[in-house]
Amino acid sequence: MKKGYMSQIALSKRVGWSEGNGRRWIKIFKEYIPVLIDGRNKLYNEESYKVLSIIKALSENNFNSSQILEIFSENGIPSTDRELEEVIESKSKFNEFDQTIVDSIPSSKDLIIPLLNVMRDKKPYTSSMLNERIAQYFLLSEAQLSIAYPDSKEFIFTHRMRASRYSLKKQDYIEEVSKYTYQITEHGLALLNDNSEEINEEIEELEKVIDPFEVIQEKVEEIEDELITKLVDELKKAHWRRLETIVVELLTAMGYGDGQVTEKTNDGGLDGVIKEDKLGLDNIYVQAKRWENTVGRPEVMSFSGALDAKGARKGIFITTSNFTKGAEEYVERLESKKIILIGGKKLARLMIENNIGISIKKRFVVKEVDFSYFEGE
Repeated sequence: MKKGYMSQIALSKRVGWSEGNGRRWIKIFKEYIPVLIDGRNKLYNEESYKVLSIIKALSENNFNSSQILEIFSENGIPSTDRELEEVIESKSKFNEFDQTIVDSIPSSKDLIIPLLNVMRDKKPYTSSMLNERIAQYFLLSEAQLSIAYPDSKEFIFTHRMRASRYSLKKQDYIEEVSKYTYQITEHGLALLNDNSEEINEEIEELEKVIDPFEVIQEKVEEIEDELITKLVDELKKAHWRRLETIVVELLTAMGYGDGQVTEKTNDGGLDGVIKEDKLGLDNIYVQAKRWENTVGRPEVMSFSGALDAKGARKGIFITTSNFTKGAEEYVERLESKKIILIGGKKLARLMIENNIGISIKKRFVVKEVDFSYFEGE
């Protein structure tokens, strides 16, 4: 291996993707990812890693490969964190286009018979094999395969395939013969031989089958939404000094270095300071305000001025309410410093993620068959 270079597998792993997923993205963006051909080997360097990391960041923000290719073609590859943030913020540009793609993806109902037809040879198929075969059957584009639900990383096509497999398995048309591996049953073969009217009637029945895991997920989301509301209410009722302590405790739990609440007589309008990392290479100043009204640009500008007085380049402004568009646009245009705005709901979510101000009420464990346990003589 040449010094300073890595294999495709190593590159994928470093970015945080599986070998298969990394290989797929590298193939799509091969014209943008630097590569050194060394005999039969393809080697990648730090620039390759940087480009693939940008692609991953965009994909995690619900950009599909077609959209990313369009961005790279029109504007080039983002060269700074700020440029990458601007691209992510422009996601709304694709909303109408996204909905058109969503509407073109086959529904779970439309997938039923094609799924059974793929499996009618009685061979076992993994879920990924079925996804691939069905995608080929419907001639689905990369955009259709990679578009995700809003505020989710789950691909819509993958979700609909899973729902179809579940209903078929629940009604005994297919069976799970090993983990994520399925095979058609005699009952499934018989359905394919029914007339179209009987098939349509059965598909209507299959549509009524509900995956309990989806029900659980919806209820969990409802519970979390209610918890966020309650946390925000408690934060608004907390003493202002207690709020500052909570915020510093949260940021420390998030992996920053030591933090402390500043003395009110000499804080210059700042409520706390934390170290950027465990080594304390830089200070991040914090302002935490218990507000009912939306925080506007003047308040954020005042905070920015307090940072200037400290010679600071980084700050976090936290409120129990939210921020105006003007305040958000102001911090976006800052060049000499970085200010992060955190509203009440986002603050509550961060508290939940880092177990601050919450306790576990009930823990549920869902178990499944360990197919490997039954293998062997």
